[in-house]
Amino acid sequence: QMGNQGQASDSPRRLREMIWDGVIGHVREVHVWTDRPNNGLFKTYWPQGVERPVDTPPVPAALDWDLFLGPAPERPYHPAYHPFTWRGWWDFGTGALGDIGCHSLDPIFRALKLKYPTSIQAVSTLVNDETYPLASIVRYEFPARGEMPPVTLTWYDGGMRPMLIPEMEPGMKMGAGGTLYIGDKGKILDDKILPLSLRNSYTPPAPYIPSSPGHEQEWLNACKGGAAAGSDFEWAGPLTETVLLGNIALRKELRETLSGTLLKFDPEKFSFPDLPEADKFLHTTYREGWSL
Repeated sequence: QMGNQGQASDSPRRLREMIWDGVIGHVREVHVWTDRPNNGLFKTYWPQGVERPVDTPPVPAALDWDLFLGPAPERPYHPAYHPFTWRGWWDFGTGALGDIGCHSLDPIFRALKLKYPTSIQAVSTLVNDETYPLASIVRYEFPARGEMPPVTLTWYDGGMRPMLIPEMEPGMKMGAGGTLYIGDKGKILDDKILPLSLRNSYTPPAPYIPSSPGHEQEWLNACKGGAAAGSDFEWAGPLTETVLLGNIALRKELRETLSGTLLKFDPEKFSFPDLPEADKFLHTTYREGWSL
């Protein structure tokens, strides 16, 4: 059971029911954003867009630095990495997209029955080989799924967000994080149907997706031979892989090679057919002594 505990709440279930009911028609475009790694205007949760520190302070007596490094390449200790700020470093973490993406994208994947994208494109602030960029925009293209048409999903982080939409009502804002679904008949901003006239005229279906007993309880039930957990490996695997494909598109080496073109992905062969040199980023080389 992956730790995207929001999947167990009722609100994304009600969202799915409305979208499947066709309240905004076929959804062809989704925008999702977060302020991470920023935390307010002049603060950050963890650093990104920085180079590797050159000073080598002593390792704290209570810290087993080799154990902390684990399979990551060896490097000297620095407080820039530990205890919390490892998230923004390529060797240790997965940046803002990897940190919150599996939470933010989960409701979208369930509502639109997504699995793997066919192409990814990324733009960002300055990139380097040490940390993720300060801010980025990643666009995924997904194929049709049954009667659902192809959909473009665009991710924003670092305070980037989509343009305001004309249907927004007075006082309505796009917050530090949110989701915007764009359909043929209307839009949904977080949990609000837009425009107001559509929201006022729509009667949602009676709730029919069963409630979860709770994220942790799902796991316990599965351990005891009950129903599969809501975010088991079968579900969480493709979701996580899609998030990480976005990070591959942000790699400095590939950004220079792609030069603004699409990174096409073959989910059957799990490879990049037009750019085989990108395949190396689908796997990690473990440090000697840490291989599985």
